[in-house]
Amino acid sequence: MATGYSLHLGLNFVDPAHYGGWDGELRACEFDANDMAAIAKRLGYAETTVLLTREATSGRFVQEMLRLSKAAVPGDFLLLTYSAHGGQIPDEGSEEDDKYDETWCLYDRQVIDDEIYRLLGQFKAGVRILSLSDSCHSGSVLRERQRAGGPGPEDLTRVVAWASRDMMPADAVPPEEGARARVAPIEVTMDAYNEHKDMYLALQAATAGAEDIPPAAGALLISGCQDAQTSLDGNRNGLFTANMKKVWKEGAFKGGYRAFHEAIVGRMPPSQTPNFFQVGDVAAAFLNQKPFTV
Repeated sequence: MATGYSLHLGLNFVDPAHYGGWDGELRACEFDANDMAAIAKRLGYAETTVLLTREATSGRFVQEMLRLSKAAVPGDFLLLTYSAHGGQIPDEGSEEDDKYDETWCLYDRQVIDDEIYRLLGQFKAGVRILSLSDSCHSGSVLRERQRAGGPGPEDLTRVVAWASRDMMPADAVPPEEGARARVAPIEVTMDAYNEHKDMYLALQAATAGAEDIPPAAGALLISGCQDAQTSLDGNRNGLFTANMKKVWKEGAFKGGYRAFHEAIVGRMPPSQTPNFFQVGDVAAAFLNQKPFTV
């Protein structure tokens, strides 16, 4: 019988000591993490871990991912969610088309997309991983560089997002007035990068070549936005998480992951279009399962 695991990160601020005095204050990220953990618990996952703000350090994240990669066996399921700021730092190896690595802004430092990809590579074949990233620049944060002929961001031309509030679906959650974007300003991430350059260069060097070996496990990402977009915060949930919860409807949603993604996109403004991205060996049966199914 398959086992369900989940890991949820939600940061309402970061450590100003690393980010040049910037604390990146947000409101709803801890709510997002707790709400996603509640879904996992209701569905009977064997283990649910929540890391909020000060607990959501790079070391703890890596530790938990390595531990879970050892625990999970073929057929098991991992739900990985992140709600906080997304950032970018220079890609010294020039692997990225835009010359930047996308990042998750954890409490003590930024975690680079290549690090996340390498951690996914520790999971065994047959393990299913779903990641939800309610953050800016998150369209392919599991893995940025595209493999020729391989899976990439989905074509969204057949998905119509509302262009005005008159077109908004009745159950859609609109952006809140004055909501902050979950984006670390480039000047902040650049200053942090330059101040701690040796560390970031070492992290990039340590993950060099990781993308040449696809993960044996299958991983899906449904992101809060595209790589060039920003994700909005809120008072109770981020805009992406709020609309995802509306689509999920406490388990009433019928359909697989592509339909789930499209239903979320249909409730979002065109300025924030959630992406659908896959890496590793994603089986058709996984794609067609009801979301969050163990």
